[in-house]
Amino acid sequence: MIDLALSGYAERPACPPAFPYNRNAAVAYAHKWAYQRNPAYYNYDKLGGDCTNFASQCVFAGSGVMNSTPVYGWFYFNSNQKAPAWTGVPYFYNFMTRAKYSFLPRGKCSPGPFGVESGMEDVLPGDLVQLNFNGEEFGHTPVIVSIGNPPSLANILVAAHTYDADNKPLAAYDVLSMRFIHILGVYQKIK
Repeated sequence: MIDLALSGYAERPACPPAFPYNRNAAVAYAHKWAYQRNPAYYNYDKLGGDCTNFASQCVFAGSGVMNSTPVYGWFYFNSNQKAPAWTGVPYFYNFMTRAKYSFLPRGKCSPGPFGVESGMEDVLPGDLVQLNFNGEEFGHTPVIVSIGNPPSLANILVAAHTYDADNKPLAAYDVLSMRFIHILGVYQKIK
């Protein structure tokens, strides 16, 4: 288990234990499927983009836990049964950071992976970055697969769908802003 107090994300007494996020599994999945589509998931390329669907698949590979809360959870059962957070850039951010967590059962302690918005210096492989191309909204969610030391836009490498890429430097994107999501751990479902 991870120590959430050290990460700045304090557990509430009612929270279940948090378990580590398997970063290696998330990155391996990203490399395997960066230029292909896993047939177990619908391809949203022609419906606004597949980037956050791909990012969710990678995070699920590293967490193994979905949150089936209707509307506000983070899950995918099929193309007609999925949460907005599985495929929507802002909803993904809100779920992963529990930015507006009052609507979730058990609030920020609800099942699934969780993280915080962080600086470039705090991200690790398996974390995520969201890119803003137009100055109005974040519209792309690549998965970080490698980081140099010290981290920089030139040596943080990502994998993504829609604009398919693997080991692409963040510096290669022409963006107005970006935000990083550092995954801290995973809350398991209470049985």
